[in-house]
Amino acid sequence: MKLLWSIFVGIAAIVFTAHKFNNPDLKISRGIDYLRNFASRVQSYTTTTTKITKEHFPSTQPILSTREMSVPRAIRTVFLAIEQAEGAGARVRRSIGTPKLRNFSPFLMLDHFTIGKGAGFPDHPHRGQETITYLLSGGVDHEDFAGNKGTIGPGDLQFMTAGKGIMHAEMPHENPDGSPNVGMQLWVDLPKKLKMCEPRYRDLRASEIPVATVDQGRVTVKVISGQSHGVDSVRDLAYTPLWLLDVSIKPGGRISQVLPVGWNAFAYTLSGTTVFGSTDSTQLVKQYHNVVFEQNGDHIEASVPDNAEEESRFILVAGQPLDQKVVQYGPFVLTSQEEVYQAMLDYQTASNGFERVRGWESEIGKRMAY
Repeated sequence: MKLLWSIFVGIAAIVFTAHKFNNPDLKISRGIDYLRNFASRVQSYTTTTTKITKEHFPSTQPILSTREMSVPRAIRTVFLAIEQAEGAGARVRRSIGTPKLRNFSPFLMLDHFTIGKGAGFPDHPHRGQETITYLLSGGVDHEDFAGNKGTIGPGDLQFMTAGKGIMHAEMPHENPDGSPNVGMQLWVDLPKKLKMCEPRYRDLRASEIPVATVDQGRVTVKVISGQSHGVDSVRDLAYTPLWLLDVSIKPGGRISQVLPVGWNAFAYTLSGTTVFGSTDSTQLVKQYHNVVFEQNGDHIEASVPDNAEEESRFILVAGQPLDQKVVQYGPFVLTSQEEVYQAMLDYQTASNGFERVRGWESEIGKRMAY
C-alpha cells in the first residue's frame, strides 16, 4: 500500500509540474507549495468507526442519557500537544492528526495556534472537510476566491465548509501591543455524500454564545454547539453533528456534563489544572493536554481542587463518528486515493469546484513577504 501511494504521489507531482509549465497564467504555485508542505506533516490514513443511521446530518438528533442509565466516561488517554511550526511563521500545538491520535472520527485535526506579526496562512485550497476556528485573543482576517471576506475577534468563531473546493487565506492582525493572535482550529470530516457540496461560511460572534452557570457560579459553560444544563446553542452551524463547549472552573468547582451516547469526545486544556474522571478514577491534567474519553458512557466529570491557585479552562468536544475511510493529502480530505488524486488535478487545472482559482490572489495574503 505504501509503495502504491508513493507511486501515486510521484505521478501527481509529475502532473503538477507538467500543468504548471503548460499553464503559465495559472497563479497557484503558492497554494501548491502550501499543500506539499502541509502534506509532509499530515500523513494519509484510513479509519472505519461506528455505523450511523441517518443520511442527512442536519436533522440528526443526538441520543441523550437519563439519570437511570447515567455512566461516566473513562479516560482513554492523555497526552501533551507539542508545539511545532505551521503555515508561514505560525506556531501550533497539534494534538489530533498526529501519531498520538488518529482514526478518531469525525475529527481530523486540532491545532492550538499562535500567530504573530509577519506570520499567517496565505492562499491555500481545501476540499472535503469543515473547519471551525475559535479565536481566543487578537484578530484574524479571512478571504476566499468567491468574494467572501471578514474578521473574527476574541471569542468569535468561524465555521467553514470546504465542500467541493475553496481557496482562501487566513491572516492575523498586527496588534498595537505586539501580542500574538491565539486560537483553536478544529478540522471535522464531512460525510461522503456531502464531500462535493457547495462551500459556505457561518460566523458566530462571542456576544451570541449562550452561557450556562453551574455549581453555584463556580463553573461557566459557553455553549457554542450542543447543550449544557438546560442551555441550548445556536443551531445548524456545521453539517457534521458535534458539540463544542468552552468550560471554565473556579477552585472548588465541579461539573458533570452530559454527552450524546456513542459519540467520540475529547477535552483540550487551555489553562490551569483540571481533575477529570469520577471519584473512583481521576486524573490531574495540566494545560496544553488532550484528554481522550472512551466512547462508552454518557457524561464526563471535571473539577478543580479547593486549594488550586487558579481556575481551569478547557474546550470539550464531541462528534458523531462516520462509517467511511479517510484519505488525506494535506488540505484535501476524501474517502479514496483516487478522489485525492482527482482533487489535486482539479485544483491544478482549475476545474470541478476550483474554477475561480485561475488568476485569483487574496488581498490579505499580500501581507506576506515571499
